[in-house]
Amino acid sequence: MGTVSDSESTIKLDQFLKWQNLVQTGGEAKLRIQGGEVLVNGVVETRRGRKLVSGDEVTLGGRCHRVEL
Repeated sequence: MGTVSDSESTIKLDQFLKWQNLVQTGGEAKLRIQGGEVLVNGVVETRRGRKLVSGDEVTLGGRCHRVEL
C-alpha cells in the first residue's frame, strides 16, 4: 500500500484515512487534515502528505487507529 523507503513501508496520511474508510474521498481527507481534525501520535497534523510508518497512531473524531503496514 505505500512506498518503500529505507526498507520501511510508509503511507501518506490522506491515503491512510481513505484506506481505513475514515473518510469517503481524498477531498474530505484534505479538508479534515487541513482543518486540524487529525492527530498523528497525539499532535495535530495539517500536512496530508505526512508519511506514516507502522506503529504511528492516527486520531480522527476521538477514535485512535494504529498504522500497521
